[in-house]
Amino acid sequence: MSRLAAILLALAALAPASARAERLIVSISNHRVTVTSSYSGEELVLFGSVERDAKTPARHGAYDMVVTVAGPRADLVTRRKERKFGIWVNADSRQFLNVPLYLAVSSNRPIDAIAGADVRRRQQLGIDNILLTQRVGPDYADVVASDPFRQAFVRLRGERGLYRQSADGVTFLTPTLFRTGIKLPAEVPTGTYDVDIKLFADGALVGGTQTAFEIVKVGFEQFIATAAHQHGLAYGLATALMALMTGWMASIVFRRD
Repeated sequence: MSRLAAILLALAALAPASARAERLIVSISNHRVTVTSSYSGEELVLFGSVERDAKTPARHGAYDMVVTVAGPRADLVTRRKERKFGIWVNADSRQFLNVPLYLAVSSNRPIDAIAGADVRRRQQLGIDNILLTQRVGPDYADVVASDPFRQAFVRLRGERGLYRQSADGVTFLTPTLFRTGIKLPAEVPTGTYDVDIKLFADGALVGGTQTAFEIVKVGFEQFIATAAHQHGLAYGLATALMALMTGWMASIVFRRD
C-alpha cells in the first residue's frame, strides 16, 4: 500500500506540470523537396500556433521560440594544415562522429536572452550547445565550443550554407501565431530532416513538438545516384568509357592538320 501511495503522489505532482504546458500546432509548407538538375536551393516555411486552455496560467511576458533543423547524419573529418618546407601538408585531424550534415537554428531573439546557461546546455539550444561528438584519440567526447577543431568544422560548414544560426529567424505574428523560414542551399544533402520546436516563457521550457521533411533526388539525377551506389563497378566502367570517348571526340574536333 505504501508503494501504491508513493506512485499516486508522484502522479499527482506531475499532473499540474503537464497541465501548465502549452500545446504547439505546427505545419510546414513542403514535406517532400525534390532535387533535379535545375535545383538551386529553396526556402520552406514553418508556421503554427500556441494553444492554451483554461487551465494554462497567464504568462507575464511574451513567448520565446527556438527551432532547430538537423539534416541526415554522417562521419566527417576536419584537418589542420601546416606549412612545412614551403608546402602545405595535413598536420593533424579530428573525426566528427554521426554529426548532422545540415544544421540550422532559428529563434525570435538571441538565445542567451531566452534561457540561462544551464537550460541552453541541457536543451542543446544553439550551435554552440548542440552535441558534436569527436574522436579524441581512443576516447569519444564533445569538447567545448572554443575548441579549434570544432570552430573550424562549424565555420567550414557555415561557409557552404549548411550550418547557420539566426537570432531573428522566428517571427511571432501575434502573441500565439508564429512563422520561420528554413533556407536550403543548392548543395543540400538528400535524406530526412528533423525539425525540433521548443517554446519558452520566462526562461523556462513550457512546450515543444517535432516534425520532419524529406529531400529526395528525382529523374535522371536519381538514376545516376542509384547506379553509383548499387552498381559501382558498372558505373565506374561507364564513366571511364565516357571520359575516353569525350577525349577522343575532342582530339578530332580540335585537331590541327
